[in-house]
Amino acid sequence: MMAMKPGRRALLLGAAALLAGAGASACTRREGGVASSSLLTDLRDRPLAITPPVTKLSIDDSRFLIALSLIHPDPVSLLAAWAGDVNRLSPEIYAAYLAKSPVLANLPKTPSSAAAFNVEAVLGAQPQVALVSLDSGPTDTQAAQLEQAGVRVAYIDFFQHPFENQSRSLTLLGAMTGREEQAEAYNAFRAARLKTISDRVAGLKDDQKPTVFLEAHAGNGPDCCNSVGAGNIGDYLTFVGARNIGAEVLKQPSGKLNLEFVVERDPDIYIATGGPHLEKVGGFVVGPKYDVETSRASLRRVAGRRGLSTLKAVRENRVHGLSHQLINSPIDIVATEVLARWIQPELFADLDPRATLNTINERFLAVPYRGDYWTDLVPA
Repeated sequence: MMAMKPGRRALLLGAAALLAGAGASACTRREGGVASSSLLTDLRDRPLAITPPVTKLSIDDSRFLIALSLIHPDPVSLLAAWAGDVNRLSPEIYAAYLAKSPVLANLPKTPSSAAAFNVEAVLGAQPQVALVSLDSGPTDTQAAQLEQAGVRVAYIDFFQHPFENQSRSLTLLGAMTGREEQAEAYNAFRAARLKTISDRVAGLKDDQKPTVFLEAHAGNGPDCCNSVGAGNIGDYLTFVGARNIGAEVLKQPSGKLNLEFVVERDPDIYIATGGPHLEKVGGFVVGPKYDVETSRASLRRVAGRRGLSTLKAVRENRVHGLSHQLINSPIDIVATEVLARWIQPELFADLDPRATLNTINERFLAVPYRGDYWTDLVPA
């Protein structure tokens, strides 16, 4: 495996310190009792001519609703329009938001960040601010069109580069919506837990880090092996003390590995990600809709496919399954603790991801997470 560049290692292992200070450029100040936006900038370091609190937002990724739920008691009330990409939330989480705020069903829709940006759809909803994804939002020309029409554009990111951008993005949302204290409280909560992990793995040598094959959307079709490389979910694996075999060949956040490569590398641990979106294709399913045995049976099925069944990880029952919606989420600290326990069980036997999720539900989320979002393969 190629050695990690010193700068990248410092970034990952020093994530807690980065998170603690990342939001400095998203602060507001008060002059004569009036909020000033002179220090407010987005994740492209663009100054935002915004006077908080903003009460009408459009979002191009439904998961931004979870971020708003961390800091506001009625996050749907802040929306003028949303992407409506329910699978990114999961149908069950969407149903929970709908139960709390039935108006969500009738809100105007804008295209998801997975599709082409539509200026007209955003303008039709008349938001004050369009929250857009850093890596896939509008073009510069489209952003300029919105700005000229009086809609401010703010680039944020919770998913592509979470260690660099998640804290700063939440700080920006807090500053825009007048919920600075709530954003600061959650960022501090997450940073403390990340620091616990980074401190313990900092001294690990390479031979103390197990090799891991993470199959993303496991069982989505007959063939293996969708996986993760540099960035996004791959960063979590590195952060908790793993050697991600996908990063040896994938230089982008995601891609496909050859089954022969996976078999040859014979990883120590196999992790599948999945969710309700894979039910129709017989893939790995997990989440509130499924009981433990159903999730476990689907995990056993995907791990038993041709080639994968021969892996040392599968033969020795070091097989785990995680909700894709949980790790690509503003509450990714729960998934990070789950991964840490799987990958470095001796270092992290005292971590309790379930307790962490319960605390987030009780202290922060306006719409709590219910049910199970991870499972393990045990001998049949």
